[in-house]
Amino acid sequence: MPYLRLLGAQLAIGAAAIFARYALSGAGPFAVSALRLALAAIPLVVLAVLARSSGRLGWRRELVFVGAGVALAAHFATWIASLLYTSVAVSTLLVATTPIWTTAYAALVERRPPARAYYLALALAAAGLVLIMLQRSAPAPIPGATLLGAVLALAGGMAIGVYLIVVQREGAASASRPAVPTRDIVARTYSWGALALLPLMLIAHQGPPALGDGRAWFGVIGMAIFAQLIGHTALNAALRDFTPSVVAMATLLEPVSAALLAALLFSEAVTPVTALGGAAILAAVAITLRSSAVR
Repeated sequence: MPYLRLLGAQLAIGAAAIFARYALSGAGPFAVSALRLALAAIPLVVLAVLARSSGRLGWRRELVFVGAGVALAAHFATWIASLLYTSVAVSTLLVATTPIWTTAYAALVERRPPARAYYLALALAAAGLVLIMLQRSAPAPIPGATLLGAVLALAGGMAIGVYLIVVQREGAASASRPAVPTRDIVARTYSWGALALLPLMLIAHQGPPALGDGRAWFGVIGMAIFAQLIGHTALNAALRDFTPSVVAMATLLEPVSAALLAALLFSEAVTPVTALGGAAILAAVAITLRSSAVR
């Protein structure tokens, strides 16, 4: 079940870029990100209140989850904005560099060097990413700023790495505190993330899509329900069974599924070289999961 949950989460999240492209046709990236988090948070908060399971955690621990929510907001705001300037394939590939940052954190800060097989997995993943990024893709909605799109996508990859590390560390049980249920974690972080984006919406003068804009609202609701409520919630649950680096490595499935969807919907070609890169990424995921024991 842990492996199936992790796989299902990545397939759901892989559709996020497609929904985001539709949503961005009627609203700015801050508004799209805030709506995605807010709509996903509402049913979770209601369930937590009805179940009376979301108790107080102490001010320090609550502040940590506020910080996690801000990191989540930064992830969505930067990554969704990158889709305005670069292709779906490139954007999702660069945001999937999260394992580089989480592995570096584990090695440098926590003094936990990864298994040797993990380096092989990273090498395969890097080769796969390079092969796919070398391919031509459909032009972005705003042409001429591909470097900005790349930087924003990389920033999104770093931000979700921070989120995964904080949630995995703070949500786990210890000798002095109980574990925090996944439902309570995501209810908090989704809510705080949405609230963090509200002032940015006001400053940037970004409002929600017009009520009659069915295309944009389809994208917003699809992201909120399918990618966020189902995909990201399952991803949070996977942190009970895998390390942040393993969960982050599994996100490399996202660009593969996103590229296939983009080829169908936005005419972003999937060439044989792209398929070879995707195979290398899948091999990297398999090696990582095999070399990391489920706790």
